[in-house]
Amino acid sequence: MIYLELFLTFLLIGAVSFGGGYGMIALIREQVLAHGWLTEAELMDRIAVAESTPGPIAVNIATFVGADQGGVLGALVATLGVVLPSFAVILLIAALIGNLLRYAGVRAFLDGVRPVVVGLILATAVTMLLSTLFSLSTVQDTVQVDWLSLAIFAVLALFALLYRRLRKKAPSPIFMILISAALGMILTPLL
Repeated sequence: MIYLELFLTFLLIGAVSFGGGYGMIALIREQVLAHGWLTEAELMDRIAVAESTPGPIAVNIATFVGADQGGVLGALVATLGVVLPSFAVILLIAALIGNLLRYAGVRAFLDGVRPVVVGLILATAVTMLLSTLFSLSTVQDTVQVDWLSLAIFAVLALFALLYRRLRKKAPSPIFMILISAALGMILTPLL
């Protein structure tokens, strides 16, 4: 039954992932592709939309994958699955936070998890970059440059660099998403 499979898969993802939504993307990708729920390209589209919509990215991705597989009920069970572990842990930690941080073991655990989270986020960023700009999903794939994505990426990188130099701060992610969307609408008919 797809609903139980969605719930259990996203419950597992929510239970074993650390570091927030971006840290979860690698595991979501692995599970979604292993189950054959989406292709790599379809998943990248869902990630892009999930990042552009309000709310946590992992919850948004779970909702989109669930909706693709089981409609509204699929979206509901996948979202519940990915959120439930965090909700339970947050409730427990909120009740015990003052006492937990006093223990060296808890601090050591958090110090150990932090590098893994950074690595997962970096691996996800590199995977998305290679897939989006060069259509590389596996080592065996041949490089196919997506000139539209490459052009948008170059314009955004240049804009962010100039903005940072002139304003001495990073541009708003919302503003960057809006610029990216506008560039996509303008450049798609040209390329």
